[in-house]
Amino acid sequence: MKIGELEEHYALELAQLYDENEAKALFSLAAERVLQFSPMKLKVMGDSSTDFIHLQKMLSILNDLLIGKPIQHILGEAHFYGSVFKVNENVLIPRPETEELVDWIISTCNSKSPSERLDILDIGTGSGCIPISLKKYLPSSEVYTLDVSGAAIAVARENAANTGISINFIEADILNFSAKEKFDIIVSNPPYIRDLEKQQMHDNVLMYEPHLALFVSNENPLIFYKAIADFAKTNLKSDGLLYLEINEYLGYEMVQMLKEKGFLNIELRQDMQGKDRMIKANLPS
Repeated sequence: MKIGELEEHYALELAQLYDENEAKALFSLAAERVLQFSPMKLKVMGDSSTDFIHLQKMLSILNDLLIGKPIQHILGEAHFYGSVFKVNENVLIPRPETEELVDWIISTCNSKSPSERLDILDIGTGSGCIPISLKKYLPSSEVYTLDVSGAAIAVARENAANTGISINFIEADILNFSAKEKFDIIVSNPPYIRDLEKQQMHDNVLMYEPHLALFVSNENPLIFYKAIADFAKTNLKSDGLLYLEINEYLGYEMVQMLKEKGFLNIELRQDMQGKDRMIKANLPS
């Protein structure tokens, strides 16, 4: 089968699950892994034929996609902020909006003093994509990361080792965690999707990603944010900053909660899709 025909086969088979652009992106990721072709090379290799072994591997990936398995889990990795991270069923697949949050932090820090030593705490490490990326681009910083899931920490440890990054891991639940250390930056992408929003989600998220890292009750959707804000009130340095990825539907509620807890200079920022997705705030000096 020619590569161009195989791409058309992907698009046809995946039409009921993904739109045309998504199907093309999935084919490109599969081809990059199996055929070792960059997206640019794929465009000029459409008339080339695949051998039997490579064809079978490509069709095997397609079969997994058809049952809803995420391409990142099929390949065992996800790209995030210039690095490749191992992912599996124990951690969330890193998202582009989280890259935007990381970029916001790095840009802010570099605009002030790029070589300054910063103490940073990430809450809810998952794959480790946030703390590892922060340490990579803010190398003078001391980075700590916390997660309630030992399985997630194991993945994050492996990712740190694979990228040659040294960070400090803490297995604990932020809902009942305390520490004596003070931090310049506290960042978190905690669970924030309400149960009522499950019906809007793709089946491949519901079936394959850890619900522990995704969902909160309809009655108390800010449970983790309130705990993080309370922790930050005690553990942020006087000029420290709190960064949070948030539920796009709860931007107003987040701003009000942070105001009630005494935070100042609250900045609600939209992601590239125009959704309220992240917040920065600090405490009075």
